[in-house]
Amino acid sequence: MTPDEFFMQRALELAKLGIGHVSPNPRVGCVVVHHNKTIGESWHKKFGEAHAEVNALNTVADQSLLKESTVYINLEPCSHFGKTPPCTDLLIRHQIKKVVIATTDPNPLVAGQGIKKLVNAGIEVVTGVLEKKGRELNQRFFTFMEKQRPYLILKWAQTQDGFIAQKNFESKWISNEFSRQLVHKWRSEEDAILVGAKTASHDNPELTVRNWSGRNPVRIVIDRFLRLPDHLHLFDKKIKTICYNVLKHENHGNLIYIRLPENNFIQELVNDLYKQNIQSVIVEGGAQTIQSFVDAQLWDEARIFTSSRNFGDGIAAPVLKGNLADELPLESDTLKIFLP
Repeated sequence: MTPDEFFMQRALELAKLGIGHVSPNPRVGCVVVHHNKTIGESWHKKFGEAHAEVNALNTVADQSLLKESTVYINLEPCSHFGKTPPCTDLLIRHQIKKVVIATTDPNPLVAGQGIKKLVNAGIEVVTGVLEKKGRELNQRFFTFMEKQRPYLILKWAQTQDGFIAQKNFESKWISNEFSRQLVHKWRSEEDAILVGAKTASHDNPELTVRNWSGRNPVRIVIDRFLRLPDHLHLFDKKIKTICYNVLKHENHGNLIYIRLPENNFIQELVNDLYKQNIQSVIVEGGAQTIQSFVDAQLWDEARIFTSSRNFGDGIAAPVLKGNLADELPLESDTLKIFLP
């Protein structure tokens, strides 16, 4: 591992600390190095607050060392005024000697402009250090910017004999307690969580973060013909909830009804989520809803728990073709992660 890779690895580790707090901004970490010694480091901690570069430079005790320092950032510094001033201006003002970047920013407002600005100011810039890891860490942000849609995660639990629920749609509890806790951790890390009408009606889920600490995702329910009863947890207005349907547009504060055309419903829904600035979604069920995303080829990752239980009969799990990326034993369950 080269020194550049070593310090970039640290920047990536710091960036991960922003998971669940910075979206729709990317996850960014920053390390300030003087003569191969770290003199400052930090990360982007919360959406709307200071970026990683600002936080890292503020931790440097002797600011006179900055002129001879290298700054490692996993994403190209911003060059535009957003909720905070451009980070490129800050680096130029401190006359930083060198800036090392993992990935350029796919946001059209930046897209190479930050690098150009730094080079024009006489700062040496190196790009593409641990680029693959940098892209991986911010795959939600890259998908959102490049494909103009959220990063879509399909998630379900199935029995050993391939059923997602019993014939009466009863699905409690296929997976074990450990797996269920992991799902709550995932919820805290993503922007939104989506279910179909059958899951809403039979399970009456809250879709909140309970067995973990963190923010609640936006709740999304597909109820095309608005047949779901008002007393469901999803309609309690405690958390922002979007109900996609084919009948009406209405806004009740935390409960929003959005009408979509019946044709190409799932694609239209994904297009609207992009407009809502939702960068990642866990599609939690049921089988029909998940299958509709698979059939529309709208998914980036599938997380499938298989338990040791058998139902013998019931509602079959969705079917997808993908590449197995990871397999983890979770006590009596097995978690498999597939990529398209």
